[in-house]
Amino acid sequence: MSRGRVGVTVAPANPWAEPELTRLLGSRADIYVTRFPVRPGLDHHERLEGYNEALPDMVSAFDGLPLNAMVMACSEPRYLLGPEEDQEQCAMLSAETGVPFASSTLAVREAVEHAGIHDVVLVSPYQPWLTELAERYWKSAGLGVTQVVQLRARNGYLPYAITPAEVVDQVELAEPPRDAVLLLTGTGMPTLPVLEPLSKGNDRVLLTSNLCTAWWALSRAIGRPVTLTRVPYRRFAAARGGRTA
Repeated sequence: MSRGRVGVTVAPANPWAEPELTRLLGSRADIYVTRFPVRPGLDHHERLEGYNEALPDMVSAFDGLPLNAMVMACSEPRYLLGPEEDQEQCAMLSAETGVPFASSTLAVREAVEHAGIHDVVLVSPYQPWLTELAERYWKSAGLGVTQVVQLRARNGYLPYAITPAEVVDQVELAEPPRDAVLLLTGTGMPTLPVLEPLSKGNDRVLLTSNLCTAWWALSRAIGRPVTLTRVPYRRFAAARGGRTA
């Protein structure tokens, strides 16, 4: 079977993007990764700005490697931009390289539109100021944000340090509706391990930055649309005679 090729740009210390994207793409596409440069001495805001500024050079780092798609698997920097600027830069890079390009935030936007979703519960592991920017971004993109769940790792607002158990416990503590769409933003926190416990026994739809990024990239890599679906819990239980797995 012909395999697609996806170029991925990630933050230097991101521990989850590659493992999750690799698992999601499976046997249908390979990933080729480059990392943003480490720039010591910058505060968090300056570092994120630097990622946005460095993005065109990072795309060039693949140096002619034949790719079917490229993604920026890093959500935080895009929240410093508005949705329009984010989309415009992605379109510009696609045109300049001849390879479809999307940020993880743009991939989420297209996934949300594909699934016909209008309202979400935003689940964020970022520092509060950045969570506020994320909320503003999604509202500006036309999504209704009905609730914000602010996650916190044991030692602070550290997306790379938060554990799956902490994600599950804090989301459930916030009591989002059982039929809500949960949008877990952040490619650097664990999301695949939390999908089952957060969706078990309810009708929630769970979207994550890595899931949507993989969906977007895979659609381009194999040359045909990939459908995002979820069998509602009640219908699934009824089909099993009322039994749940």
